[in-house]
Parts: sequence; C-alpha cells; structure tokens
Amino acid sequence: MVLDLLRYANLGLAFFLELGVLVALCYYGFATRKNWFAKLGLGIGLPVIAILIWSAFGAPGAAWRLNGFWFLFLQIVFFGSAAVALYSAGRRRLGVVFALLFVLNIVLIYAWGQ
Repeated sequence: MVLDLLRYANLGLAFFLELGVLVALCYYGFATRKNWFAKLGLGIGLPVIAILIWSAFGAPGAAWRLNGFWFLFLQIVFFGSAAVALYSAGRRRLGVVFALLFVLNIVLIYAWGQ
C-alpha cells in the first residue's frame, strides 16, 4: 500500500516536472533578454516548441511516441533543457534541484516499470 502511494506520487512528480519544463523555458525567455520582442519570442516560443515536441514524441498518447533509447534521450533533452535554462537564467540552485528531481524521477520510473 505504501509502495503504491509512492508510485502514484512519482507519477505526480513526473507530471509536475513536465509543467516545470514549460515554466522554466518561459522564465528563461523573459529573464535573459532586454529587447521586448526577443522576450516575447523566447518566452512564448520556447514553451510552444517544447509542447509540440513532447506532444508528438513523448506524451503517452503521442502520434509518434518514441521507445527505448530514443525515448530516454528525448526525456534527457526535454527535462535537461529546463535545468539548463534555469541555471543560465541565474537560478542556479533551482536548476540543480530540477535536474536532481528529474534524475530521481526517471530512476524510479524505470525501476518500478511505470
């Protein structure tokens, strides 16, 4: 019973990490540029591109869902981009925490076969 609760919590963490990617990319776009046109372009464009890529290749109901190594590679790039974005936008601790939470989440997902 406790293990089931931890598994559900891990799936919840995965969902919130997905949302965190969008927030981190948006924050990066608005925080790192001085020109408002660039802020809007990156602050809105980066999350939209991430949504399109994840919904096409990574989401559970994706049309062309990747498997095996390529899915793991997509996860590393997708979630790693958020950690790098936070780190390079000056939120270094938050970027490191995000990366560590992703590593914990992915290890548990593969260990529990989720």
